[in-house]
Amino acid sequence: MHEADDVKQANSNGVDYWVQSQRPLASLVFIAPLLATYELGVLLLGPSAIRNGADVWLRQVLELIGFGQYFLLPAVCVCILLGWHHTTRQPWEVAPSVLKGMVCECVLLAIGLRFLLHLQSGLFDPSAAPPPAALLAADAHETARRLVGFLGAGVYEELLFRLILLSSVVWVLRSLDMAPGASVFTAALSTSLFFALAHYIGPHAEALDWQSHWFWFTFVFRFLAGMFFSLLFVIRGFGIAAGAHAGYDILVGIW
Repeated sequence: MHEADDVKQANSNGVDYWVQSQRPLASLVFIAPLLATYELGVLLLGPSAIRNGADVWLRQVLELIGFGQYFLLPAVCVCILLGWHHTTRQPWEVAPSVLKGMVCECVLLAIGLRFLLHLQSGLFDPSAAPPPAALLAADAHETARRLVGFLGAGVYEELLFRLILLSSVVWVLRSLDMAPGASVFTAALSTSLFFALAHYIGPHAEALDWQSHWFWFTFVFRFLAGMFFSLLFVIRGFGIAAGAHAGYDILVGIW
């Protein structure tokens, strides 16, 4: 009897994890350390900080509409997730075990995406790739700069490309009476293409060379990564997508 109860409780906890970890409140609590570390790191590092491109673009938009306060963007991120959770009418609590599970899940997903990069590299000429700059080989200051940049990419790129753009495109397509599945797929496809192209836009972006073998390698992978993160966002929620994104960037910096 006790053994049956234990199995039932284990199954209940497993189901509860998959439900709770998708909630916006769980996403907020989960990404809060990443967001705080990124913003504090940028302030401490000053001009030498690696500021994420999505962060810069979102701040520029806020400045254009008259809101240039530095901490407004992270506040907007927090408010979006709080407002989203409020509309779900779900409990305002997050179990510590759920956060631990989210960490493990993000690590496994990051490793999976890194393995996808390894598989794709087998289809391209490895000599076309520039030599890797391993994170562990960098000095302490450079390591801090890059780690801060990776955290910013995880939070703000998912905020821009998935939470804002993907959700907005789905909403527009649904308002045009497109089927739910088709609208999500179309939105994921279009925003993933934009996600890939965005890495070649701006003063600090990579060169957009259509004839370069390396350009096509990175573009194709970033498109696939965009689809991967879109799938995570739709199925597993914002927190898992942001955590896996940050984890992947750190993993690539090391390996």
